[in-house]
Amino acid sequence: IMTHRLDAGAETAHWGYFDAGLAPRLTIASGERVTVSTVSGGPDVLPPADWGIPPALTAIHERFGGPALPGHICTGPVAVTGARPGQVLQIDIEAIELAYDWGYTFVAPLVGALPDDVTAKRLFHSRIDRAAKTATMPWGHQISLDRPFFGVMAVAPPPEWGRVNTLPPRRNGGNLDNKELVAGTRLYLPIFVDGANFSVGDAHGAQGDGEVCITAVETGLVGTFRLTVREDMRLVWPLAETPTHMLTMAFDPDLDTAVRVALRSMIDLAVACTGLDREEAFALMSLVACVRVTQVVNGNKGI
Repeated sequence: IMTHRLDAGAETAHWGYFDAGLAPRLTIASGERVTVSTVSGGPDVLPPADWGIPPALTAIHERFGGPALPGHICTGPVAVTGARPGQVLQIDIEAIELAYDWGYTFVAPLVGALPDDVTAKRLFHSRIDRAAKTATMPWGHQISLDRPFFGVMAVAPPPEWGRVNTLPPRRNGGNLDNKELVAGTRLYLPIFVDGANFSVGDAHGAQGDGEVCITAVETGLVGTFRLTVREDMRLVWPLAETPTHMLTMAFDPDLDTAVRVALRSMIDLAVACTGLDREEAFALMSLVACVRVTQVVNGNKGI
């Protein structure tokens, strides 16, 4: 299987938005791999220069100045030959490697799950030991980075949406902040444009369910993805698969609504895969399914 490479840089990044009209930076065949590097953070969150600022991040700051819309620095898009609207992009996350020696986390007024509890922005830099896969916070607490993941994985949105910011997760994926999407898992996204146009960013070394202060251990990662067009699938919402679980996902400003959508999607999946009727599947969900919150801080909350 051919493996391509796309590194973050001023010519390969888009900052803050998704847009169906954004031209791909790379085109690959269905079933091929692409290794993608990502960077995170605006000039206001950088550590001291001697901590090691990636040249790609500096180049992005110099070219764009800031985000076109509030949101993340993403690498891409990567087009997949033969992908068409209505099909599904299967994203096998084959490997994820730490790429920075530092991370950042902040709390700030008017954001996060407690928007009125913070009176001034505070920025916390962590030292990352890539060999040990740990981050050390300024107060000495060590956090394991053994399950890094990309907060943002997306295909291009429907053309009628226009340009949308990357903060809320939507049906095209985006800021999923799903900490289960580690190496060895698989994500499925509905396709809305020719080529699918896959982008990735928002590298997280570690994150709790909820991402309650609005930041994780924000850092840089390198991921290897195998992108496959599925003509035999149809999806309305993102779907994922781990070695042990199926994950239906939904996003809405109201967490209760997101619960209902994700639960109905899981019942649909169980009915399709097992032959149970809907009432039987609903009963089964109460016994074996876990309703989990991915994040509560990005406009559309995630279940």
